[in-house]
Amino acid sequence: MGEYLAPYHDTEWGAFTMDDRAHFEHLSLEGFQSGLSWTTILKKRGHLNRIFADFDPAAVAEFDENSVEKILQDPGGIRNRRKVNSVLNNARRVLEIQEREGSFGGFLFEAFGGKVVVNRFTKDSEIPPHTEKSTRLAKILKKEGFSFVGPTTVYAHLQSMGFVNDHLTSCFRRQMIIDALTVPWTET
Repeated sequence: MGEYLAPYHDTEWGAFTMDDRAHFEHLSLEGFQSGLSWTTILKKRGHLNRIFADFDPAAVAEFDENSVEKILQDPGGIRNRRKVNSVLNNARRVLEIQEREGSFGGFLFEAFGGKVVVNRFTKDSEIPPHTEKSTRLAKILKKEGFSFVGPTTVYAHLQSMGFVNDHLTSCFRRQMIIDALTVPWTET
């Protein structure tokens, strides 16, 4: 699985969280991943955390055009202006939702349906790139003003944050994550 993917899978991917900073980080990373490999993003993750203030939405929301230019010149980052501007825009949207709803993670979970979905896939080829729920949530996020949040990006976010458990039935992490859930869940 590789030096970056295996540790991410074995310790982080699919673990349920409502942490707003983690949600903002992962939504940003998923947006950066568009057109790139997830391995590339994981390799750059530490550096991206440094140049984006540890993905603190309040700090990133204060970035200006000078900040964007510095980021675009940084060889360790993702030098795509649309993606960088998207992170700044999305930080501001997260703050708006926190102000209105109290929690970005809570807002996403309720908009998703308030239950973790545990799938029973036996092979990777069964895992869809997006679902009806990710398509609906992408539309909600776009209506809120978010960018780089298409159905596939949103589905990857739902998987990474544990709203969807797509660990294969043979995977040791699947049951560990189920056992750790303290919120409602349903198996499909």
